[in-house]
Amino acid sequence: MRSQLVDGALSQLLYVSTAIGTQTQPNSSPFGSLAVCFLASAANAAAPSVVPASDMMLDVRDVTVKSNPPVFQIAVKWWLGLDTSEGSQCTLCPGVLDHLGHHAVTCRYGGDVVSRQNKIRDILVETCRRAHIGVQVEVGNNLTHDNNKTRPADILLSNWFLGKPAALDVSITSPLNPLTLLEAGVLAKSAAQVTEARKHQANDPKCSELGWVCVPMVAESYGAWGDEASSIISSIASRLATSTCKSKSVVLNDIYGRLNFHLVRANATAILSRIIPLS
Repeated sequence: MRSQLVDGALSQLLYVSTAIGTQTQPNSSPFGSLAVCFLASAANAAAPSVVPASDMMLDVRDVTVKSNPPVFQIAVKWWLGLDTSEGSQCTLCPGVLDHLGHHAVTCRYGGDVVSRQNKIRDILVETCRRAHIGVQVEVGNNLTHDNNKTRPADILLSNWFLGKPAALDVSITSPLNPLTLLEAGVLAKSAAQVTEARKHQANDPKCSELGWVCVPMVAESYGAWGDEASSIISSIASRLATSTCKSKSVVLNDIYGRLNFHLVRANATAILSRIIPLS
């Protein structure tokens, strides 16, 4: 019973912390004291940095189950910047786990990267349909004259920009990537901006030929969404607020809360699957 109560409390903690929309200030060090320095606002609201106290860390360790720790307990340890690697090697590839979980949440082995991206895609698709927005999934294969097999649209929104469909390309990136780490340590969402530019370079030619507008839907692993994604989500929230007769702020917080909750849970699942051998 105690374990169930703890899991419920941790679940609520994760949901609330991702839905509130806290904007953390960048730390002077790329790593800072904790990886929490990379947490950013879903709604870009200004708020003080979140620095966990030592007694919070002890509480998290105290509720850890001896075998197969629950996903949410791993999620909170990762969220607070505690060591989740247990000093071990990745169980799915030759890589070595790092204490901040970067390898675990970006490892291409095991399918966690794809399943996480598909979950985020499905939430966006469901939200669009609730807002009565015309949407298609995984579009673009073999539609050009050269039979290009790439699919620049994980989600295709019809009649979005001046009558042109919007091709949304969902992607999750880590600000702990060595190529962007220094900038990410001092500039919020810089990792997302780099991924947005890369997506435009890859998808703009095909989208232009198809008469679409390429929109990278990039989220950083700690929950910060790129500017282009934020603009799309804001527009979706406006339409959903109108169709449900709710305030936009409430709808927007709900959308970001669901997206970031499932993002954190997927990250924790990826970490857990690499410190405990799969049966």
